[in-house]
Amino acid sequence: MIELTTTRSSVPKSFTIGSWFEPRGRFLYADVFAVLSAVMLPWSTTGFTIFLLLWLISLIPLTSSADFRPFLHLVARPFCWLPLTMVLIAVVGTLWADVPWQARLVGIKPLAKLLVLPSLIFHFQRSPRGSWIFVSFVLSCALLMGLSWIVLFEPELKLTTTLSAGVPVKNYIDQSQEFALCMVALAPWTLSFYRQGSYYAAAACTVLILAFFANMAFVVSARAALVYIPVLLIVFASRYLNRRQSALLFGAGIVVAVAVWSTSGYLRARIADIWTEYQSSKQNIVRSTGQRLEYWEKSLKFFAEAPIFGNGTGSAQSLFERDAVGKTGLAAQVTKNPHNQSLNVAVQWGIIGIVALYAMWISHLWLFRGSGFASWLGLLIVVQNMTSSLFNSHLFDFHEGWMYVLGVGVAAGVSLQEKRRAATSHTRFVKVD
Repeated sequence: MIELTTTRSSVPKSFTIGSWFEPRGRFLYADVFAVLSAVMLPWSTTGFTIFLLLWLISLIPLTSSADFRPFLHLVARPFCWLPLTMVLIAVVGTLWADVPWQARLVGIKPLAKLLVLPSLIFHFQRSPRGSWIFVSFVLSCALLMGLSWIVLFEPELKLTTTLSAGVPVKNYIDQSQEFALCMVALAPWTLSFYRQGSYYAAAACTVLILAFFANMAFVVSARAALVYIPVLLIVFASRYLNRRQSALLFGAGIVVAVAVWSTSGYLRARIADIWTEYQSSKQNIVRSTGQRLEYWEKSLKFFAEAPIFGNGTGSAQSLFERDAVGKTGLAAQVTKNPHNQSLNVAVQWGIIGIVALYAMWISHLWLFRGSGFASWLGLLIVVQNMTSSLFNSHLFDFHEGWMYVLGVGVAAGVSLQEKRRAATSHTRFVKVD
């Protein structure tokens, strides 16, 4: 029998089911729109955008002149001003880009979502319903996962035309990002519910974890998930398990991996395709793995041509187009997305952009060093984004980028609220003593 235990500080009071539903308050309507945004994110780009705009509009009646100074104080903290700095760099970077102004303005768009981050943090450090966002997103992903199993056998039931079996909407990369995050995020909930004696809730979380895992193993998954899932599990083990428990977890993980490898023809084919695609690239045949290697090699060359300030905002596609003139096969491939977040930033804004990107990531990792569930979830989102961005420009992509902004914004707000409440309680205790 494996006995899983956690330290007392690692199981926050916010885990209790009753804390999910707070009394009605002044932020209720804004929180409802935020919940609907989280629910729609896995399903619809348009639906998410509409409810996010409604959330922003709903904040106007809640804003007063008294909020101005606290908001500025919040923005002055690194985890807020560093994302805004990235947007500023993109705006200034339009000045030296050797491309039409339309391309320069389009190049700012992927970073514009970072402007919402301070508002999310400020709102949810005051609202008592931050946990609603997390729960609604997990339940929405669970519903999507159930439909994924259905459309695997009944493809005509897909809600939109997708290229992959078992993907009801959008694409398998977005779906994998969601399912992997939910799968690992639920692990501490399972432990906490079990320790509190809420065995039905613990069982429900366990079933969801296994269902998400089975879907990624036997239905469809992104190959990048093979990299970021082990990283997320390492983060979980380092935060919630001791050495013995960690050894048991990874031992069980190896057994499960071997079992899945021997039973999942889909997963074996996905991994085998990496080598096949690499061999094809040697013959100048356009396949996914070869394209990425070609993009990375050319991006490094473009970065070397302008290492300090980069080639300017929106310049990537133009650089690839110029380099492809007179070439065929892989060498003629053109993209505006090098499929690596660091290279995407380096090509456009050079070392200055790279420093700003990693400073932002590090500031968010530092912010989520606490022990509460909000800190855990925020940490998980940042680590997943950093790891998956080795193979994609996920901070700039719509779906994964908004997962980051919404997740980090809400988690940061709740985490700051918990820290303020703990500090207030400590102060009162000291005065009484």
